[in-house]
Amino acid sequence: MAELGVCAVFNRIGRQAASALASLSLLTACGLLPDENGEDGRRIVVGTTSEPSTLDPAASWDNSWELFRNVFQTLLSFPANSSYPQPDAARSCAFTDPTSNQVFRCTLREGLTFSNGYRLDAKAVKHSFDRIRAINAQGGPAGLLESLDTVETTGDDVVTFRLKKPDTTFPFILATPAMSIVDPAEYPADKLRDDGEVSGSGPYALTSYTPGSKAELVQNTTYKGFADRRNKGVTIEYFKDSAVLFRALKKRDVDVIYRGLTSQDVVELEQKKPENEDLQLVETVGADIRYLVFNPTDPAVGRLAVRKAIAQVVDRDALVAKVYQGTAEPLYSMVPKGIASHATSFFDQFGEPDTAKARALLLAEGITEPVPLTLWFTTDRYGSGTAAEFAEIKRQLEASGLFEVTVHGKPWKDFQAGYTKGRYPVFGRGWFPDFPDPDNFIAPFVGKNNALSTPYESDEITRKLLPESRKVSDRGAVTRQFERAQEIFVGDVRLLPLWQGKLYVAAGEDIGGGERALDPQTVMQMWELNRKASW
Repeated sequence: MAELGVCAVFNRIGRQAASALASLSLLTACGLLPDENGEDGRRIVVGTTSEPSTLDPAASWDNSWELFRNVFQTLLSFPANSSYPQPDAARSCAFTDPTSNQVFRCTLREGLTFSNGYRLDAKAVKHSFDRIRAINAQGGPAGLLESLDTVETTGDDVVTFRLKKPDTTFPFILATPAMSIVDPAEYPADKLRDDGEVSGSGPYALTSYTPGSKAELVQNTTYKGFADRRNKGVTIEYFKDSAVLFRALKKRDVDVIYRGLTSQDVVELEQKKPENEDLQLVETVGADIRYLVFNPTDPAVGRLAVRKAIAQVVDRDALVAKVYQGTAEPLYSMVPKGIASHATSFFDQFGEPDTAKARALLLAEGITEPVPLTLWFTTDRYGSGTAAEFAEIKRQLEASGLFEVTVHGKPWKDFQAGYTKGRYPVFGRGWFPDFPDPDNFIAPFVGKNNALSTPYESDEITRKLLPESRKVSDRGAVTRQFERAQEIFVGDVRLLPLWQGKLYVAAGEDIGGGERALDPQTVMQMWELNRKASW
C-alpha cells in the first residue's frame, strides 16, 4: 500500500494519496517533516473501544491481540505490507518435510530476553505452547493448535513442531498474537497468570495497566525483532462509548482512533467540515465481518426452519444503508470479499428478503404463531453502532409478523461470560481475521472447541475438507474445498453473515504511519505511528 501524500494532501480528509511527493523542497514547504527517527519525544495516545479481556495470551482469542502484538513476540509475524508470515523472534522457520508438511522447525534469534531481563530460549517457546493446550481456556486459542502433536527443543535455540497431520496454515497460526511467547518463570504451566502484570519480549514494555482506563507502553530496550519503532511510547486509552471517544479526538485528547469509530463519525470526517480540518481519515479494505450465532440448544432457534426463516427475512442492504451509511457492505458468506474462495452462498440460497418464503418455511414445520427470539449483543466491543444494528434487525424481524424479538446488550466481559456458558439463544459477534486465508473464516467456527464456545459439529468440514486443503501449499488451489464448506454453512444456518466492514484510522494531521499500522490480521502495530515535527 502506497504511503499517503504529505502536507495538504496527507492532512485533508478523503483526498487521494499523492504518488510522487519525494522532493525535500516540497516537504520543507509543507512545514511538517518527521525528525530523523520519526519521533519528537511525545507519546502517541491511541483511543479505542476494544479493551483487552485478559492479559494472558493463553486465554485470548479476541481483540486482546491488539495489546499482545505490541508487548509480546511471536516466532513469526506480519510486517507492514506482507502477505506471508516473516521471522520475528525466530531467525528462520520452515517445513523440513515439504512433501508431507508435518514437521516445522524454527531457529531463534540470538540474545533474546523478556522485558524482566530473563532469557527467552527454546524452552520458553515450548512452555508457551504447552500451557495453551494444558490450560485449554474456554474461549481461548487452544483450538488454533488442533493440528499440533508435540513441541521439541534442540539446544537453546531450535524448536521443532510435529503435527498430527499436514497443515500448511501452521506458519500463519504461529504468527497470531495468541502464540505469544511468555516467560516460564512468571506464567504458570497449568493456570493463567492473575497478577495483572505482563512480561514480554515485544517492541514495547507494559509499564502500567488500569482495566477500563489505559495501558502505558514504553520502548522495550532489549527488543530484538523486525519492528522499526517510530515513536518513544504509546498510551492506549479505553472508552466505553464511541461518542465520547470521538469527542476526545476532536479535542485532541487522543491522537488516533482505530476501533470505535461509528459510521456517523466516518461520514462526518469525510464531509470535511471546517472544525475537522486538523483531522485525517485513512481508509483501507477490511476483512472484518459481523454475523449472528444461533445456539442449537435453544427451543426456538434449535429448529432449522426457524434459522432459515430468519435468514430469509434479514435485509442486509437496509441494515448497511440505515446503520452504517456506506462504511460497510452486505456479506453473504463467512468468507469475505478480498479473501480467496469468497462466495455469495447465502444470497444464492435465499435471494432477496422475502417474508412469504419465510412464512412457508415455518408453516412446513407446523409453526403458526410468531416465534419468540432473544438477541444479545456487546455494548462496548465493536463501537456504539452495534445497538442501532440490533435495533434494525429487531425491526426487520418483527415487521415480517413472524417473530417477537427481545434485544439485550451487555459490556464485553459480561457478554463473553454469557455466550461461553451457552446462555444466549442468538448473539452477535465480530471476526477480525487471525490470518488472511479462507481456512481462518471456516475452521474457527466448527468443532466442539471452537472460537464461539457453541459446539458446531460438521464432519465433512473437519474430517474431509479442512484436512484436504491443509495438504496444499498453494493456497490459491483450495477453492473447491472452501466453496463446499460455505455451502454446508448455508445448509445448517448455524451462523448468519451480515456485513463486511471497511477499516478506518482517524488521527490528527500531525500523526503519520496510520496507513502502515494495520497488519493482515487487522491488528494495529503501534510502532508504525509517529508524530511529525515542524521543520
